[in-house]
Amino acid sequence: MIPRTCKRRIPVALLLVATAATAADTGIVLDSPRGGWRNGSLAEDKESAIVAAYPKPPVDRGGQKNRTLIEGQLRQAGKNRPPGRLIVNGIDMPLYTDAQGRFVKPWAFGPGSNSVEIVAPGGTRRRLQFYENHAEKTHSKLRVVLGWDDPRAEVDLHILTPDGEHAFWAQPLLKRGGGLDVDSVDGGGPEIFSTATPLSGNYLVYVNYWGNFNAAGYNFDPDAHDKPLITTRITIVSNENTPDERQETVVVPLRRVGDLTFVRSLRYGEKK
Repeated sequence: MIPRTCKRRIPVALLLVATAATAADTGIVLDSPRGGWRNGSLAEDKESAIVAAYPKPPVDRGGQKNRTLIEGQLRQAGKNRPPGRLIVNGIDMPLYTDAQGRFVKPWAFGPGSNSVEIVAPGGTRRRLQFYENHAEKTHSKLRVVLGWDDPRAEVDLHILTPDGEHAFWAQPLLKRGGGLDVDSVDGGGPEIFSTATPLSGNYLVYVNYWGNFNAAGYNFDPDAHDKPLITTRITIVSNENTPDERQETVVVPLRRVGDLTFVRSLRYGEKK
């Protein structure tokens, strides 16, 4: 595994709408989210379903509120083209599309200034920023984002908390608050864990190559994926969207269905 740390500069402007070029220039259409001020949420509670996506609703088992769709089209993409890239607040992951170049990704945006950048396979870009001012949202003090580079593989994020709770797809919410915002099974992620009230102590982060997923559903065929070596990127964010934000990215390879890999232990709070 290859750790990398960085500190992201948070824009001070409250209203920024930035695009490198128009959709006509870049061949990139971004239908959602929109730039500017926004007060939007897609799922208001854990029972809400994502039904607005095209070409099909993404499967999202996350339990927390306020997921948002990132959706649009790479007009020059096709099923034989390499994937594009999705960069959200500095977190980079592959962007897979259907044969018409359409894409849909659920995401959980925190309050404050957020950025979304789409990079087409040829390198053209479209970028926007918006200010999320949802009154019920609080800043995430600890967030973990998982993405991977095989659209047919289903990889799961597992978080063990200092008090022994286990957040994962079958139990997305923590009793003390926090849990999985987004648990996306199609197209390489993301899976997102976040908490605004982390406990002091050690959090353990794991990834599991659970199986494969396609239009017919789940399967455990060892050959029903695109790559013999799946690369996962786990980004750990502390104090998101504040001047004290820090990011660390760990790269972990997965080879076989069933692989459960320890990513790292991270400590929150002061040492006693």
